[in-house]
Amino acid sequence: MRRDAVQPNIVLASLFLATLVAWLGLDAVSVAPNRIVPGQGVDVLGVAGWGGMAVSISPLLVALGLAWRPTPDRLRWSTGLVVLMLSALPVWLMVAAAFTVDPDMPQARMGIGGGVWMALFLLLLALIELRTRLTMPRARGWALLLVPLASLAACLSFGLEPLALRQEYQGRSEAFVSAIAEHLLLVGVAVCLSLLLGVGLAMAMRHWPRAQRVGFAILNFLQTIPSLALFGLLLAPLAWLSSRFDWLAAFGVSGIGWAPALLALIGYSLLPMVRNTYVALDEVDLDVIEAARGMGMSRGQVFRQVRLPLALPLILEGIRITTVQAIGLTAVAALIGAGGLGTFIFQGLGQAAMDMVLLGALPILAMALVADALLGALTDLLRPGGTT
Repeated sequence: MRRDAVQPNIVLASLFLATLVAWLGLDAVSVAPNRIVPGQGVDVLGVAGWGGMAVSISPLLVALGLAWRPTPDRLRWSTGLVVLMLSALPVWLMVAAAFTVDPDMPQARMGIGGGVWMALFLLLLALIELRTRLTMPRARGWALLLVPLASLAACLSFGLEPLALRQEYQGRSEAFVSAIAEHLLLVGVAVCLSLLLGVGLAMAMRHWPRAQRVGFAILNFLQTIPSLALFGLLLAPLAWLSSRFDWLAAFGVSGIGWAPALLALIGYSLLPMVRNTYVALDEVDLDVIEAARGMGMSRGQVFRQVRLPLALPLILEGIRITTVQAIGLTAVAALIGAGGLGTFIFQGLGQAAMDMVLLGALPILAMALVADALLGALTDLLRPGGTT
């Protein structure tokens, strides 16, 4: 065995050590008698005692030891331990709820503390590092999260009633479902329209090279405008148009709402879409194009059957970047009445209710991760020789 094959993985070891420090040094949960009173932090020792604390840190210590001499087999064992620890977090929250929340106080609630959030974040980073070291396909790496997600779903179904985040959802379940639908609709329309415009602009730039510099200059300028400023710049023109043309007002176009949000999202989405499409079409090997023409293909056939299929993986990368970006920016659009999950974020900030903020922020994070995983796996599949 080569000597460099058993050198310590400093990244993994640091992540596991930081997880251990956060788990032991930060509050695991916070307990409050009701929604108004601030919660009282409880650490791991206060939740489960010395025995429970020792059990909770045992997988971390083993993973830390494996990371010190990370052979391929030990990296696989480390991956299993990380998945196990992620799956155990919801179970641990159930145990914390049973030990810290007084059942005689129906309004009592338990919030998730910084120790659990930091452990979750660091373990996910460790999982990414392990997937990279094991050269695991992207789809298989994301599939590892199915076990922790199943554990979370089971715990939410059979327990965790005192969890503050769950109580916030139960009080706003209909509004939550409606907000998700609004968020997805706005993102979907923005991405589809930016794809159509982006492909058209990229092809126009290739046909008229002089338009390339001007086009990219305008798109780069749009990216420099802060999102709130762009929303504000669109308010007055759209309000004037809706007052001038009745059919626009009937369609729902106004100075606030979905119209300025959609235009801003398209403006921000065009640069990655146009750039990736332009580069993808431009970098197709000229020898392949000449070979297709030599086979008697017309210009349209060469584009549809040769150039576009070869450029598709890089175009999908642009779609992936655009989609993830749009999912995040749509949250800000709630400030101008566009709806979506950002509504819960800003309402929670106004009420100093962090669990309501999380009710809006966590689904946005989940959407971005799912979109990144699906589109990334599709990109890998379409690359020459790619597998998922």
